[in-house]
Amino acid sequence: MSGTLSIATSDGSIAEAVLYADFASLIQGAADTIAEAAAEAIAARGRFTIALSGGNTPRPVYQRLATATIDWPHVHVFFGDERCVSPRDARSNYHMAKVALLDRVPIPSENVVRMHGEDPPETAADGYAVELRRALGEDSRLDLVLLGLGHDGHTASLFPGLAAVTETRRTVMASYVEFVGMWRLSLTPVAINAARRVVFVVTGEDKAEILHRVLKGPRQPVVLPAQAIRPAAAPATWLLDRAAAAKLK
Repeated sequence: MSGTLSIATSDGSIAEAVLYADFASLIQGAADTIAEAAAEAIAARGRFTIALSGGNTPRPVYQRLATATIDWPHVHVFFGDERCVSPRDARSNYHMAKVALLDRVPIPSENVVRMHGEDPPETAADGYAVELRRALGEDSRLDLVLLGLGHDGHTASLFPGLAAVTETRRTVMASYVEFVGMWRLSLTPVAINAARRVVFVVTGEDKAEILHRVLKGPRQPVVLPAQAIRPAAAPATWLLDRAAAAKLK
């Protein structure tokens, strides 16, 4: 069971939210949303380009997607962010997606463009920006960017206080994140906000307070980087379970 909500944010913009009864229905809903977006993009443009997110919540979404009916040879996978580790490291977003999804579906290997977290961070960021331009062409727009929300208001690897949060030119940046003690690679708001569709997936009562701050609190994206995500094509879609949405009205 789900319901669609339009949430007026504190700055007067509108956030589109879909509320699910529980975690299981949220996961199914997120997988269905991605599968539907893939079908629409392939029908309209002959391919579907998606930037996957890391973290704990997407794993069951990817596992569910692996059983979905999707025209995988026409799907092109990118990543919203990456930890600067080997692709075989259990902390790698690519590794997680590979095990949960990519190894289980007939997607051509050349259709998967990962961030090279094992390379020097700045080199990896610049290289991925080149790969994005080459793969997406003049349009330079992803069809869908999948995002989560951290307890501190970060999304992708856009953490509070980082220069990447307010970047206006570069599409990919490397940042040393003091809070987690490691280098991260991330799409910037430049690339994310250019996407045809942006979807956040947020679950659990422990995210209720930060979700309320991001959507209903004062606009301060340097402090709450998720607020920097304001897609040009259409408002971001927030897929929420009831626990995460508990403090929204």
